[in-house]
Amino acid sequence: MTIAATLGYPRIGPKRELKTALEAYWSGTSSEAELHGTAAALRRSAQARQQASGINHIPSGDFALYDHVLETACAFAAIPEGYGWSGEGPPSLATLFALARGARGTEAERAAGIPRDAVALEMTKWFDTNYHYLVPRLSAAMRFRLVANRWAEAFSEALAEGRRTRPVLVGPVSFLLLSKREDGGHPLDLLPSLLPAYAEALRGVAEAGAAWVQMDEPFLVTDLPPGAAEAYRTAYRTLAEAAPGLNLLLATYFDRLADNLPLAAELPVAGLHVDLVRAPGQLEPVLAALPKDRWLSLGLVDGRNIWRTDLRSALAQARRAAEAGFARQLMVAPSCSLLHVPHSLTPETELDPALKRRLAFADEKLREVALLARALDEGEAVIADALAESDRVLAEMQADPRLSDPAVAARLAAVTPEMERRRSPYPQRAKAQAARLRLPKLPVTSIGSWPQTAEVRALRARLARGEMDKNAYEAAIERLTAEAIRWQEQIGVDVLVHGEFERNDMVKHFGEQLSGFAFTRHGWVQSYGSRCVAPPIIWADVSRPAPMTVRWSSYAQSLTGKPMKGMLTGPVTMLQWSFARTDIPRETICRQIALAIRDEVQDLEAAGIPIIQIDEPAFREGLPLRSADRPEYLRWAVACFRLASSGVRDETQIHTHMCYSEFNDVIAHIAAMDADVISIETARSDMELLQAFLDFDYPNEIGPGVWDIHSPRVPSAEEMAGLLRRATSRIPAERLWVNPDCGCKTRGWPEVKAAMANMVQAARRLRAELV
Repeated sequence: MTIAATLGYPRIGPKRELKTALEAYWSGTSSEAELHGTAAALRRSAQARQQASGINHIPSGDFALYDHVLETACAFAAIPEGYGWSGEGPPSLATLFALARGARGTEAERAAGIPRDAVALEMTKWFDTNYHYLVPRLSAAMRFRLVANRWAEAFSEALAEGRRTRPVLVGPVSFLLLSKREDGGHPLDLLPSLLPAYAEALRGVAEAGAAWVQMDEPFLVTDLPPGAAEAYRTAYRTLAEAAPGLNLLLATYFDRLADNLPLAAELPVAGLHVDLVRAPGQLEPVLAALPKDRWLSLGLVDGRNIWRTDLRSALAQARRAAEAGFARQLMVAPSCSLLHVPHSLTPETELDPALKRRLAFADEKLREVALLARALDEGEAVIADALAESDRVLAEMQADPRLSDPAVAARLAAVTPEMERRRSPYPQRAKAQAARLRLPKLPVTSIGSWPQTAEVRALRARLARGEMDKNAYEAAIERLTAEAIRWQEQIGVDVLVHGEFERNDMVKHFGEQLSGFAFTRHGWVQSYGSRCVAPPIIWADVSRPAPMTVRWSSYAQSLTGKPMKGMLTGPVTMLQWSFARTDIPRETICRQIALAIRDEVQDLEAAGIPIIQIDEPAFREGLPLRSADRPEYLRWAVACFRLASSGVRDETQIHTHMCYSEFNDVIAHIAAMDADVISIETARSDMELLQAFLDFDYPNEIGPGVWDIHSPRVPSAEEMAGLLRRATSRIPAERLWVNPDCGCKTRGWPEVKAAMANMVQAARRLRAELV
């Protein structure tokens, strides 16, 4: 019998119930018991949905209150000092959330002994996705041990509901490679001390009654660092011996195994999962390399995008595997966890019907998996109607004349190399900009957005419901914008932003004004913790019918004599943070978006906006996992940014912003983007990320973030000044800016006003010291 399986399921709930529960708990309006009750209900509901859809291997332990990597670290006692954990027993929620968000000085934190200055762990992207994980901080002094077997508990919880699930763990090698050492060593050196804790976890899962355990090892699809191959051999030899009756499924996803295939095939595990959506070409090598006594899990349904599966093509791949000797040991599954797609299409009643027919969210993907498994066991005829529907929808999409716009194609064909270059090199531009802007040393600015308060959200909701006309809405937004500008002037910010009160999301706001985009009402996915996003759908050619931001930037600039930044989202991020069409190359989509942004940049300049920021936080996220694939991506990603930004005069200053990424391996290409100023996230890493810019001798200006806005704590002026001192020891002060790590839309006004005032004071202290 073919096993229908899933690797993971969305955590947040169809109506973002987890977000609501977390934020209620953090605000003190609900209890720990209520939070755990909501979490348990979400787990039960998720597993029931999968079971009802025909899934045989339902995951457990894939749920997390904030982040699965963080909860793995806590389960194995990988908790740095200073977070209120006694060293015995499971850590409290106060400790968990202090690690995730930093201390806030709450009563629960004080009771747990958590100091008010405890900072959040560093946060970065989960491989090449927009999900963020917390980076464990490890050291040789840590005594790894199992203090909470969250996987055995999750299995037992499901078993009590009558479901025998497949616990999911981050594998030990990937866990270490996702971590950082505080003491300067290599994380893999800690494997011998970590493995006994993993072995104990697996024994506990086996004793609870589990037959299978999924070990996620996504690093197997990357270029492994020295020592990793032997680490895998040691780890899985140890784990196989620890629980000999337990079937281990080695799960790989996001790319191809390639040169790591022989290693994966030799490991003593019961089965191997491979991603055949991102890497369909690896099927034949896997069939040849994997011993025929192993189970083969085929990732045939896209876990990263929302387009429905070509069932006939996927079934052909599955049949090929069955015919190659795996017929009795075959699993069908999504390519990866469904964490990265929304819950269900059912509530999306306002989508274009033809477009909706082409989509599949998590629940629809479950049914696709079950259909494929059934067809393998019972024959194609049993899913004949589903195959015919899949064929019809695919043909309908291919024939849809709305997908292509001849005018967009003509513009792309007319792009010249000169359109991707600024008129003058940076040193010449810097002189023209300095003469125009007349900024002090260490100019203070922010990344763009101010808090999206309940008032702002209520205004937007009233407009959408027709309870407020456009004129009244815009008058209210003008009032909020004017208040924000007066406050920035009062505290001494040097380069102002209008606050983006009229915007719902940094991608959606632009997509709603561009052709080729569609939007869901309930298509939420988790970015980190309680932060959810509803990615747009790029379904047709992209163009800009009219200016998008000029009205609000011009209004804001009219209220102040200080420079105002025009705020745009860059083409790479627009692409990465959308569910993009798959019928044309991603480069083509990105270049279409770049031309639309270029038009907006030129209109902002014509309106007198002296500084234009084109955010590209997803630039590093889009980097392929394999080094051999990176040059091609970097070529077009850099070119698209330059196409968007290069149509301005020398005196117009172009900024960009990047966050929550490692920059070392792309720093030369960031420099090649040729932005006049780049702002980056560095507060959580204690300026560690700035080292890449120093080592490379980054030539342009840079604003290293000195306030982690994803944490609710407010750093003091002296703390920020300390970070700036580190920055000035690495980068000349003449090329440094002072700013937060990211935009402030998720924070509240009291903490924003306090932190920004401290930031201005920190900059003034450093200016005085540098005289």
